[in-house]
Amino acid sequence: MEWFWLALTCAFSLATADALTKKYLGDYTAPELALVRFVGTGLLLSPLLLWRPPPSLPAVAWAWIALAVPLEILAMLLYLRAIRDSPLALSLPYLAFTPALTTLTGYLILGERVSGKGLGGILLVVAGAYLLNLEAGAGRSRRAWLAPLQAIGREPGSRLMLLVAAIYSLTSVVGKKLLAFIPVPAFGPFYYALVGGLTLVLFSCKQPGIGRVLWRRPGPQLAIAVLLSAMVITHFLAISQVEAAYMIAVKRTSLLFGIGYGALWFGEKQLARHLLAGAVMLFGVTLLAL
Repeated sequence: MEWFWLALTCAFSLATADALTKKYLGDYTAPELALVRFVGTGLLLSPLLLWRPPPSLPAVAWAWIALAVPLEILAMLLYLRAIRDSPLALSLPYLAFTPALTTLTGYLILGERVSGKGLGGILLVVAGAYLLNLEAGAGRSRRAWLAPLQAIGREPGSRLMLLVAAIYSLTSVVGKKLLAFIPVPAFGPFYYALVGGLTLVLFSCKQPGIGRVLWRRPGPQLAIAVLLSAMVITHFLAISQVEAAYMIAVKRTSLLFGIGYGALWFGEKQLARHLLAGAVMLFGVTLLAL
């Protein structure tokens, strides 16, 4: 059960970082936000490498890293573009497909299998996340219920977010694969130092001077980096103890914490629908915990 509480802590840290990002960094461009999240977190975690430096890695480990790091950056850019170009109700639901897709990638790469009860829990989490992001009025209109699915054909943001979910289902499993070569305490700092460094180099080549955003608002950005660092550490500690699909499903309950932040900080409505969706997700998470 330790993995379960670690995964919940991971979800809470992620949701809080996202809420702070929306509240204090809402005027940042997508590349600036990606830089703040990746580079800030990488810088904060890097000193841990002095305590637990990564061991010498074989060529196969570097091959997995070479696959995962660019995909991590690509997923973040696609995610930011999706929520910029399409309504949230027609893009965010697809991120919830990550744990379902992870059952396939986890089997293919790690040989992991999920039980019938575990699969049921995962599907309930996906269903709850879908309900959470339905358009207002879905209870009265069949068209509203189907809007996110119908959006695949007409909304580029929906297709992009589905691609993001697929990428995350791969990077999460590859990350667990790499734990066979790098101890858990060292892997998170090592991985995010690589991701942050590569992001800074690539973005600076395209937009010189973009690195100045890292100290534009030090207070909120430091808080976000601290929360994302906690998310990284708890993510890899949890995923090392259980099947990747289970951990990712619990991590997606960050959407539940987002309900609270949406109501408290941003005055978001549709609380009844959100509570129904939350109840479905919690039932799924309970199955996973059992």
